[in-house]
Amino acid sequence: MIVLDANILIRAVLGRRVRQILETYAVRGVRFYAPEVAYADAKRYLPAILSKRGKSDTDVPAALAYLESLVEPIGQDGYGLFEAEARQRLRGRDEEDWPVLAAALSFSCDIWTEDTDFFGSGVAVWTSDRVEIFLKEQSKSFD
Repeated sequence: MIVLDANILIRAVLGRRVRQILETYAVRGVRFYAPEVAYADAKRYLPAILSKRGKSDTDVPAALAYLESLVEPIGQDGYGLFEAEARQRLRGRDEEDWPVLAAALSFSCDIWTEDTDFFGSGVAVWTSDRVEIFLKEQSKSFD
């Protein structure tokens, strides 16, 4: 089980590698979660990113809908009790990222992100170049 930040959702839409990792480990039983606000952020930022790359954003809703089959969106009711603690741990950094940290605290699990604001927050943080170390171990428990 691992919580994804919006930047990972965006990478899953823009490229192949993150999406392949999600697909590979989802079928092996690893559970992926992302706060609904992370999906909202991805939906907000993807059109501009795609436009800068000279690509159309017409497939964004379908791509995000597909991701929801791999990465379960969770509402604030699933992690809201941890808002104050998450904001405290992120104080002086990007406190607006509190839903991702609160979700990880709520589920007692790690975070997958490229955002360094989570480092030192008391929760294990994985980046895309290292996350498979964690996911391989997680998937062994389902064998």
